[in-house]
Amino acid sequence: MAARAEAQPQPYRADWKRGGVASWLTTVDHKRIGILYVVTSLFFFFLGGLLSLFMRAQLATPNEHFVTRDRYNELFTVHGTTMVFLVVVPILAGFGNYIVPLMIGARDMAFPRLNAFSYWMFLLGGIVLYSSFFAQDGPAKSGWTAYPPLSENPYSGGSGQDLWILSLHLLAVSSLAGAINFIATIHNMRAAGMSWTRMPLFVWSIEVYAWLLIVILPVIGAGLLMLLLDRQVGTHFFLPSQGGNALLYQHIFWFFGHPEVYVLIIPAMGIISEVIPVFARKPIFGYKAVAFSSVGIAFISMLVWAHHMFTVGLGWGLQSFFMIATMLVAVPTGVKILNWLATTWRGNLIFDTPMLFALGFIAIFTLGGLTGIYLAAFPVDWQVHDTYFVVAHFHYVMFGGSVFAIFAALHYWWPKMFGRMLDEDLGKATFWLMFIGFNVTFFPQHLLGLMGMPRRVYTYDHGGLWETYNLISTIGAGVMAIGVLIFFINAFRSRKGARAGNDPWLGDTLEWFAPSPPPPENFTDPLPYVSSPRPLRDLRMRLKERNGYL
Repeated sequence: MAARAEAQPQPYRADWKRGGVASWLTTVDHKRIGILYVVTSLFFFFLGGLLSLFMRAQLATPNEHFVTRDRYNELFTVHGTTMVFLVVVPILAGFGNYIVPLMIGARDMAFPRLNAFSYWMFLLGGIVLYSSFFAQDGPAKSGWTAYPPLSENPYSGGSGQDLWILSLHLLAVSSLAGAINFIATIHNMRAAGMSWTRMPLFVWSIEVYAWLLIVILPVIGAGLLMLLLDRQVGTHFFLPSQGGNALLYQHIFWFFGHPEVYVLIIPAMGIISEVIPVFARKPIFGYKAVAFSSVGIAFISMLVWAHHMFTVGLGWGLQSFFMIATMLVAVPTGVKILNWLATTWRGNLIFDTPMLFALGFIAIFTLGGLTGIYLAAFPVDWQVHDTYFVVAHFHYVMFGGSVFAIFAALHYWWPKMFGRMLDEDLGKATFWLMFIGFNVTFFPQHLLGLMGMPRRVYTYDHGGLWETYNLISTIGAGVMAIGVLIFFINAFRSRKGARAGNDPWLGDTLEWFAPSPPPPENFTDPLPYVSSPRPLRDLRMRLKERNGYL
């Protein structure tokens, strides 16, 4: 167990009830906005998880009638949209909102009112998406990618698809406002001595995350506007029967969509880069390599979008270019993985819950990356495109990657955010149930894909191993859901948990210099001069020298 620092002074007791509900509705405090982001995203995570359980219930047995075909199409469309746009992106923004100003020694974000605006646009976007369940024809049914012509009027003629488009426009505005705010904050409000090569790696990841969003969000905004004009005004940008080009939408969507994958994963990598050194009791191995590899991943991610389109008839030259570019992403990604493992080498490893989730992230994300190398080879992609092999790969990267890192962050920064410790036994139960349940759920889906099971089918016939693998996958989803439920129980019980103290993990970065939870002004003592990426460790060493321990 990590040192709990019981000898520290009692932390600042933030009065979260001060001002009542109205104070939360009008707040511009980056910490409260960060909590609003995290709590709202967890609520949508709960809803998106329920939708996935409904889908797995439908696929547990052959010829099941738990839901109808149209309802199943609605479920996977809203589930995918929820998990990408309402869970992973905003919860990472929530951690960024809360932690980045503390990490760089700032009092708040650069534009507090813009910060609040960003959150409320996110919440409104989520409300609009889920209000489509009350539309006469139900929510969108065309998948979270909304490919034409399925998303055009001849096939999706109701208001559900329009509400989906409106929701994504609102979420894009939210993310764009937040990205601008992050960049302004990081560039202008760092503590004395915090140069670019002394910034915490999580701050580096949020910097790259923000720039990627600024580049790609106008592209998807334009594509969605063109789709809305097709549906409401009668233009024909994407309708082949009217002279349009459906592939144009795919190019637009994936020019946004593949960098969006790294919008989801780079901050997750930043979280892992903060957690592992603390619980290995070592500095990160190759700090600059880890920091600059994020920039390399972001750059290459914008050159590989058409590997999602290997089956549309691209020429051999284009397919070869996108195949090679996709494989190049493995280089900076491998740098990160090897440096994380090198950090653990001969470290004094402490297997508390944040560290377990960080190590689980490395294991699962690496497996997801390896299957991505297979998919990058277009002859292989031709065979498994739009099968459950792709579903399994995507979830190994996104859920096994981003969500495991998010749970590492929740357990790591929860004491700082709320001043209370999460129960360690419940935390470890959460990890093992999620880790085992995840692999039981998604590993068989690789085999289903290789056996030819298409994605987005709502039922299948008796006979063969499809029955066995689908049942195993559904059982795994149930186990994983129990793990998530235990986390919510743990979070609720933490209201009366052990007091955390300012620095329960003996962390290295400036957020642990603030009281837990921090007061409105963040820091009650003058900040130490930042002379390395580990300013708090440096401060502890100076104090030991002053007191004669060294």
